[in-house]
Amino acid sequence: MRRLKTQNQLQDFLDAELSWRVKEISTLKAAVKSSAFISEQTLVRASVALLYAHWEGFIKSAATGYITYVNNQGLNYSQLKTCFVVLGFKKALHDVQQSKQSHVNSTLIDFLREGLAEKSNLKIDTAINTESNLSASVFENILHAVGFETSPYEAKAHLIDESLLKRRNTIAHGEYIDVAKDDWAKLADEVLQMLRQFKTDIENAMALSAFKRPVAT
Repeated sequence: MRRLKTQNQLQDFLDAELSWRVKEISTLKAAVKSSAFISEQTLVRASVALLYAHWEGFIKSAATGYITYVNNQGLNYSQLKTCFVVLGFKKALHDVQQSKQSHVNSTLIDFLREGLAEKSNLKIDTAINTESNLSASVFENILHAVGFETSPYEAKAHLIDESLLKRRNTIAHGEYIDVAKDDWAKLADEVLQMLRQFKTDIENAMALSAFKRPVAT
């Protein structure tokens, strides 16, 4: 992922990340549709858990890839949107928290005073935190972290929290839940739509250099 420097590299990464997930979800949909009644519920419940895994996995991987791409553009903090400057500040703060050396502590103050003129060095490994429960509110926080609009996803909040996350948690905790295969198929379509939307958001941001701070006129 460190090699994500060009638009083509990021595009190839996003295409690969989404394509295998789409293929697997499509395979699950076909299997659920053709399953015998005796095994249908077992397959559907297992498929809910896997569908959630693709939801969390793609959002985290794609967002991290985008941040890596931004970090590799060689821009100063002053050239980046505020949300990315925050990630740089978090790195400086993390370094302070991990060290008791006074000279390290002073780097945080230096960042606040002069850091905007420096080349960006974002804390990528912890930039995207799904909290292992990618709820609507956690997803909204990720959208803010990468500077994306939340409005395209607001109508999906109930679907994310109730239809996807709550069902996944119930299954993961070993509790029984009855999910009709038609409901699962609709849920799979909705999740795929959100994954494609998020991929499009990244592609648009990349093409428009939306990660850059607007130049004052």
